[in-house]
Amino acid sequence: MTQAITLGPFQVDPDGRLAPLHAASRPSFRFAWRGRSVRAELELDRLRMQATAARIPFTAERPADRPRAFGTLRGLPRELPTGWELTLAPDHSIVLETEKTVGGVTTVTQLLAALVRFVLELDPYLDRLEAGGAWSAVTAAGSAKT
Repeated sequence: MTQAITLGPFQVDPDGRLAPLHAASRPSFRFAWRGRSVRAELELDRLRMQATAARIPFTAERPADRPRAFGTLRGLPRELPTGWELTLAPDHSIVLETEKTVGGVTTVTQLLAALVRFVLELDPYLDRLEAGGAWSAVTAAGSAKT
């Protein structure tokens, strides 16, 4: 007889259906995409996905790029897909977030498909922010080494 396995915050049954490891919790996990932190949280049939896309450089870091980065950021909300939100955090991080319905009973396959769609939809905005002077996590890490 095949038993359920534990995968991070989930119990996975033999058919690939997910259930929270702890009944009262909203399972969440993090992963990296192109050097950025991505967070996913599953609540019933809703999947909230959030990526720290970039950061506006501080004046002391790259004063010449700052106005250009803010200009890029200003135009970005009009271009985002329906249901996506953009937030500028107090540390000047640019956060992109959306929520999707993944179906009644969520399977590992449904979860992975939704996450792949999210990061592929995210890619052009990451490129746009980088080209517009915002720092990616990769850029920031690379410049910290020099």
